[in-house]
Amino acid sequence: MLDIELLRSFVSVVDAGGFTRAGERVHRTQSTVSQQIKRLEETVGRPLLMRNGKQATPTEEGERLLSYARRILMLEAEARDVVSRPENDGVLRLGIPEDFAANRLTELVSNLSRVRPGLRLNVRSGLSVLLSDLLERGELDVALLKREAGAPGGIAAWPENLHWVTSRRHNIDLDTDPVPLVVGDQGCLYRNRMIHALETAGRPWRIAFWSPNLSGIHAALSAGLGLSLLPEGAILPQQKVVEPARGFPTITNTETALLAAANATPEILRLAEMLVEFCDPRGKRAAGAPQSGKQRLAAKA
Repeated sequence: MLDIELLRSFVSVVDAGGFTRAGERVHRTQSTVSQQIKRLEETVGRPLLMRNGKQATPTEEGERLLSYARRILMLEAEARDVVSRPENDGVLRLGIPEDFAANRLTELVSNLSRVRPGLRLNVRSGLSVLLSDLLERGELDVALLKREAGAPGGIAAWPENLHWVTSRRHNIDLDTDPVPLVVGDQGCLYRNRMIHALETAGRPWRIAFWSPNLSGIHAALSAGLGLSLLPEGAILPQQKVVEPARGFPTITNTETALLAAANATPEILRLAEMLVEFCDPRGKRAAGAPQSGKQRLAAKA
């Protein structure tokens, strides 16, 4: 078993770059911190730090342990915080798509804080395929996911209004082939939709720019490197919508859905129901979206 205090000293040494400053951070002497690192190295059976005078940098094994150590310390702090809080407080681990995080996260946090001032909100942003996996593994309580329109399950769902988008300032000849595309990572629903739509329409395409995050896609679009598919709320002023008449078919078969983990408690499900009105001003539940027994319980509570 890995000792929390040893991990805390290890992370402090890496962040501070040496034992003296790390000791100041964790309120221990340099020799004590050095002994703790030695004990940790004996526990894992590998050298974790390369020592060079007053400097210390992680070894390859230390780099691998570092990310786990940070997560363990974060979970330990979260657990202590939850246990020490009153019963009516708690933590909601929420996953959201990146375009939602960029546009409506502040509003969401503000609204939840007013309704539940004692609630701690832990937010994870990323591709829907990643968020779905985290939800299934129990690392998220609730997630907003981009998915096929009409897919079963979920607490609520809303159809997406997607547009082909390019630069407003830099003109791109959209009549020449192959069509230059600005895309996200593999697994991105919009990437798959773009390619499928163009191939169905008989338009050759090429990937002109590939970014794992929305900010990179925005930068490439605004610079005129190609065109991409974005939800209406994510389009920037320096970008413009490409009309369907230019040969780019309308895409209407995606939606944003709010889902809860299979083991979600009634309290988590009540919070999820509250999120419905925050996520969409209309607050409309998806037609035909079935509810689990726990979801029905939350709706009645």
